[in-house]
Amino acid sequence: MPTRRLLLTLFAAAAASACTSTPACAAGNLVDMQIVDRGRGELLSTWRYRGASYVAGRPGDRYAVRLTNRSGARVLVVLSIDGVNAVSGETASTGQTGYVLGPWQTAEITGWRKSYSEAAAFYFTALPDSYAARTDRPDNVGVIGAAVFRERVQQPVLRPYESQPPVASNRLDGEMRQEPERRAESFGSAGAGAAGAADASRERSAAAPSAAAPPPMARDRDSLAKAEKLGTGHGEREYSPTTQTSFERASSQPAEVVQLRYDSYANLVASGIIGRPRPPVVPQPFPGFVADPG
Repeated sequence: MPTRRLLLTLFAAAAASACTSTPACAAGNLVDMQIVDRGRGELLSTWRYRGASYVAGRPGDRYAVRLTNRSGARVLVVLSIDGVNAVSGETASTGQTGYVLGPWQTAEITGWRKSYSEAAAFYFTALPDSYAARTDRPDNVGVIGAAVFRERVQQPVLRPYESQPPVASNRLDGEMRQEPERRAESFGSAGAGAAGAADASRERSAAAPSAAAPPPMARDRDSLAKAEKLGTGHGEREYSPTTQTSFERASSQPAEVVQLRYDSYANLVASGIIGRPRPPVVPQPFPGFVADPG
């Protein structure tokens, strides 16, 4: 049973905005995904290039992944950062644990899940310092993905001459005891008011790096951005309470996969993803001879 604290957080999260009128997110049919600069409290702008969406990060900046459920039913979101499951730390695949969002809910995932009460903050950093690279998995650094699953809903079977199904208050518990393999237990953040699965074990968390090195100083950001591809670091632990819930997937394959790619602004410009800014037009006092009016 959620605590009063979690319920209050849930209502606040549900009121958060989804995609704005300007392209600032990766929009899916079921879930929208946005990247929030936690220091400034702003959404990162999104650029479209060859069918993919990109955001520009700054080394040292902490960020959150904002997920918004666009449907009137619960969904499960398996969140991958740089090819690593953000809850369990495993090399990501769609069949793993994730976050459960209630109808129309918004949640901000702020870090790698360490326990039911803590997460290690996401922050942009040079590729060698990324969590994926530090755990020998650098090949997929630079992409954030969300595999979205609908929930299986059991339709009640009415008996003859009955207008409503009989009440069986312990039916859910009985099903869970009899068929645990059919249910995907999932974490949900306090911002979503739902929580994730117990299979993101403390043993796996203990094997992860305890904390990343301090983020680069502001004076080093420009040189780092130009020299290194960006990845996501394993930052300091912070309070991030969660609870546990059950979720049965409607299918073995996700209903949709939403993704955002990222790198530094300088690298995105160099790659042609962001157009190079044109030099400003400087007014001249003596441009030439007098032209005829139009």
